[in-house]
Amino acid sequence: MSTSALPAVRAAAQASRSLRRRLAAWLALAMGLGLVLGLMTGPAGLSLAALRADLQGETAALLIGQIRLPRTLGAALVGALLGLSGAIAQGLFRNPLADPYLLGSAAGAGLGAVLVLAAAALGGHAISLATVAWIERVGLVSAAFIGALAGVLLTLALARGAVHTLRLLLAGVVVGVLLGAVSDLITVASPDALRGKQAFMLGSTGFLGWNAIALMLAGLFLLLAVARRWARALDALTLGEDSAASLGLDLSRVRLVLVLLLSLGTALAVSQAGLVAFVGLVAPHLVRRRAPGPHGWLLLASAAMGAALLLWADVIARALIAPEELPVGVVTAVLGGGYLVWLLKQRSAS
Repeated sequence: MSTSALPAVRAAAQASRSLRRRLAAWLALAMGLGLVLGLMTGPAGLSLAALRADLQGETAALLIGQIRLPRTLGAALVGALLGLSGAIAQGLFRNPLADPYLLGSAAGAGLGAVLVLAAAALGGHAISLATVAWIERVGLVSAAFIGALAGVLLTLALARGAVHTLRLLLAGVVVGVLLGAVSDLITVASPDALRGKQAFMLGSTGFLGWNAIALMLAGLFLLLAVARRWARALDALTLGEDSAASLGLDLSRVRLVLVLLLSLGTALAVSQAGLVAFVGLVAPHLVRRRAPGPHGWLLLASAAMGAALLLWADVIARALIAPEELPVGVVTAVLGGGYLVWLLKQRSAS
């Protein structure tokens, strides 16, 4: 590089750092405001007066400390896990339209949930209603987590490992269709499981508690720490597989580790909140559009963007038709789909 080009390079690097600092500040503001609005949103909708009355009531500790606060924090953690998983998926497949559900995790989680719901419905005639409720909650979380991981493992087995990206994608599509069909067959045989399946597929933050928060927080820190260690590998993959291999990367090992990371993050989020659409797809895309940078930055920023997006979507879902609630997955699908349609129109116009 000639010395005359150095000032331009330094200016571009400084501008990029400035964009990243600005986005980080906006994300911190969005998350902070989202947390406050989440605490303010209740059966009366988004109301400061209602929050003041709730804080003065006898049930303030229960209402805020055991219902709204864990739900709000849980929504942020679910969004962060999906944003991180989406950033890993898009870096791994070098495709801005890749999302965390690409490798069969969504279909596997849905099948696991349906199996538990069908078992509870069939066993409800012989056991108490309290036992059925416990199976549906605790068993649902565990079954969705195991099902999501099982779906990805089946994809890896069908693709014969993570050697070929295209084979991995095709195997994910096949596994998703197959497990979805099995899930539909179970709901035909056990119609009582259909309503629970629909609620799970639409996503909800209403059942998040402190135990779920502790689990997701530990998982998020672990996944972030490991993912950042592989950020340089993701940077190398953006140059193409041949270039990455020439740098000494073991592509099969890199792909396998990244697939496991995005699968664990997705399974953890889905098992706690169901299938929340578009967050894992849109969050990394927004970060790259507003403040592009290396994957060390992109992974952290995508997690923060996912947290902010789901926080605000949860507030909208709870406040829009209060005292009723919309499924948060429907809100994210509408907002995410609308954003992508707007983006396509912009690119078509240009």
